[in-house]
Amino acid sequence: MDKTPEVEIVRSAKRRSTLSASLVEGRVVVRVPATISTSELDRMVPGLVRRVMAKQQRSGPSDEQLMERSLLLSRRYLDGRATPVSVRWVGNQNRRWGSCTTTTGQIRLSDRLQKMPQYVIDYVLLHELTHLLHADHGPGFKAMTSRYPQGEKAEAFLAGVSFGSGLPPIPLDDLPDVGMPPAVGHAPD
Repeated sequence: MDKTPEVEIVRSAKRRSTLSASLVEGRVVVRVPATISTSELDRMVPGLVRRVMAKQQRSGPSDEQLMERSLLLSRRYLDGRATPVSVRWVGNQNRRWGSCTTTTGQIRLSDRLQKMPQYVIDYVLLHELTHLLHADHGPGFKAMTSRYPQGEKAEAFLAGVSFGSGLPPIPLDDLPDVGMPPAVGHAPD
């Protein structure tokens, strides 16, 4: 984020001496003791805002940015046909990189992807977007995901991450390939 975010100051009588700041819906919320002076706020808030924004940049794109990226990928590789209802990061996917609920249009990506190269995130996102059009991994699905020019490179990167961490290969999702036995490391159905 290049622009300066909106800052909201929340004073609390219960808070005695500490200040805290977090990003909430695109604005930085700074929680401070009710007794803090305006001059102290003027001195301390800019540093808190810088730290929150630096942390945000290190943690990868926001859910909003992920949604924007998904729409761009849909236009570029899926003729704009895949339109998710929501796209968000989740911290509870340890056996797969992403998931898609085709009935609701919700896509979730493992937050472990956040520090990976953009082409890897894009590939996993495109994979899940394609499930909005093809629930399985059949020929139609493969034809659409093969439009992404860095797909093989992204799959190799993800396999390397799994191998390097001593884990079995982690599938993009838990759907086995149609007509093929589940690949090693595929989560059971």
